[in-house]
Amino acid sequence: MRLSKKYKLVILNEETLEERAAFNLRPLKVFVTVGLTVILLIVLTTILIAFTPLREYIPGYSDVKTKRMLYNLVLKSDSMQNALNARDGYIENIRNIVNGNVPTEVSKQKTIQPAKFDTIKTLKKSAADAALRSEIENSDIYTLGINSNLNSSGISGFLFFPPMKGTVTNRFNAAGKHFGIDIAGNANEAIKATLDGTVILANFTGETGYVIAIQHSNNLLSFYKHNSALLKKAGDFVKAGDVIAVIGNSGELTSGPHLHFELWYNGAALDPQKYVAF
Repeated sequence: MRLSKKYKLVILNEETLEERAAFNLRPLKVFVTVGLTVILLIVLTTILIAFTPLREYIPGYSDVKTKRMLYNLVLKSDSMQNALNARDGYIENIRNIVNGNVPTEVSKQKTIQPAKFDTIKTLKKSAADAALRSEIENSDIYTLGINSNLNSSGISGFLFFPPMKGTVTNRFNAAGKHFGIDIAGNANEAIKATLDGTVILANFTGETGYVIAIQHSNNLLSFYKHNSALLKKAGDFVKAGDVIAVIGNSGELTSGPHLHFELWYNGAALDPQKYVAF
């Protein structure tokens, strides 16, 4: 075959006819080498265009900035069109008023048929409706929040979340005007909300340092004092167990890192240890 025959490529000096170089070639090898080189160049060019910013110079491709700019222009044009339509309607109304083209006849309103409730007595509760009612009624059985239907004379039915786990170093003593308990804990330990509620106080005082207070349902208040940092601000709604502060040693009335925790119900201070397991 001609493709497998050997050929010799000789490079000569034109003036002296001196042989400078000689190459043994076969048409088949030359064809394969040239073909592979062309394929490699095509692949490299494709990769270079597809994965580099060079593709932006090819007609039909657009960069991210151009697409974002086009999207913003479409939004602006749509807003301008709506504004123009509103302005045209306003001008048309003014023109009608000036020209006296105000309609004098009041459109007749459709007669509203009174609702009929005679069939309510004949309605029967379906099995699906009974199942849905049962699911809704039992959905809050195990919640940590306060049940607003409880008797206001006591809070024995409330389920409190412990603000932190630790050792009680100073107990409740109303006679000594210690209206809460002191709990010692580790440094940088998180303080958690004992019940669902809204933060009504998040401030710093000279005596008790960083203080946060939460208003719960049923006229119940909880106070967390001597914190090193507050993580909520007044007006924030918190769930039971949400982190609200960090234990600290701020304020004058403290001798070490601890949490001073108070519970107030209907204006009276309560002993937290009777309701919360620390």
